[in-house]
Amino acid sequence: MLRLQDLRVAVIGLGYVGLPLAVEFGKRRSVIGFDIDADRVAELRGGSDHTRETTAEELAAAHHLTFTIDAEDLKSATCYIVTVPTPVDEFKRPDLRPLLAASASVGRALKPGDLVIYESTVYPGATEEDCVPVLEANSGLVFNRDFFVGYSPERVNPGDKQHRLTNILKVTSGSTAEACDLVDELYREIVVAGTHKAPSIRVAEAAKVIENTQRDLNIALINELAIIFSHLQIDTEAVLQAAGTKWNFLPFRPGLVGGHCIGVDPYYLTHKAETVGYHPQIIMAGRRVNDSMGRHVVSQLVKAMIRKRIQVEDARVLVLGLTFKENCTDLRNTRVVDIVSELQDYNCRVDVYDPWVEPGRAKAGLGIELIHELKPNSYDAIVLAVGHRQFQAMGAAAIRALGKSEHILYDLKYVLPADASDIRL
Repeated sequence: MLRLQDLRVAVIGLGYVGLPLAVEFGKRRSVIGFDIDADRVAELRGGSDHTRETTAEELAAAHHLTFTIDAEDLKSATCYIVTVPTPVDEFKRPDLRPLLAASASVGRALKPGDLVIYESTVYPGATEEDCVPVLEANSGLVFNRDFFVGYSPERVNPGDKQHRLTNILKVTSGSTAEACDLVDELYREIVVAGTHKAPSIRVAEAAKVIENTQRDLNIALINELAIIFSHLQIDTEAVLQAAGTKWNFLPFRPGLVGGHCIGVDPYYLTHKAETVGYHPQIIMAGRRVNDSMGRHVVSQLVKAMIRKRIQVEDARVLVLGLTFKENCTDLRNTRVVDIVSELQDYNCRVDVYDPWVEPGRAKAGLGIELIHELKPNSYDAIVLAVGHRQFQAMGAAAIRALGKSEHILYDLKYVLPADASDIRL
């Protein structure tokens, strides 16, 4: 078993999770940052990060970090940290192809004594049942004799400048007691908040997947309440503020549930549950509610337009915000696309504006052409879909000025005062 001082780290996948990890380790020890995206590696070598999760100053401070797209360079490492995406496919089934491809690349670089750590969110058992066989097949080595594995789930919150890698407590685990100790010791180098040793890899995997499943279900409950209150013509936010005066009422708010975690992770858990013969009810019900919110938003908007005698077909609608959450560039699994698609089904002409997103990425990733400037007196309806600080700074009057003399303003994110919009979720 290697010692801490013998570890030469490689981080595989330089996205929202991998890059901050590589940067923090790169301040202290030699690190190889590997990604298959040549443009991403070129960008990082140039000292910039389009995700805005790291600054130019932070990249420059990682003196021991180098970037590569050549998998051969991984052979100089002894510790491999895999941080690639784990999405779902069009049928909401776990898509492990990026994870297994990364495992194959690592396997071809593995040497006796090496350590592989996974951070990607998976269902319980995936590391040892799906990834380890790939490592063995590509290395010719034997698990827990020639190489060892750990799992330390990521807890990245895109756009959050307060809760970052170093000050979020880290769960660690390993395939043996010695491997667990080494994984824990490694992360304690950079995580000042401390670590929590899970008793097994499967426990650590399960802990990660339920963190976001719990949030998904809590939001689903509030979303369903918002739908009920809209039928009863009651202001949801007013109800939540009143209920929130009780000390143990949880402060969740309704909204679109997207991103790479909350809207995806529950499908990993339900998939695994079904393989052992249990068909989850509550988790899937929550997913159905949250996945339906785009349709609900547009239904409310269309009804409000009709009440004001604004013609829906061929109406010009402005959607403010495209990312899955405020103040970040992350487009992964954004549910704003559901609003855009639903409006287009009504033959509305939809403009989307987001100051956080590079137009090329919106076009390439989502097929959406962003507009570059906001023109006054142009829209029959405005949907404030993401609470970016730029929209907060605009205020109600400036946003209203974008609409025609008769228009509907839908504040989906409670950015504006209660009386400043026509509809709130």
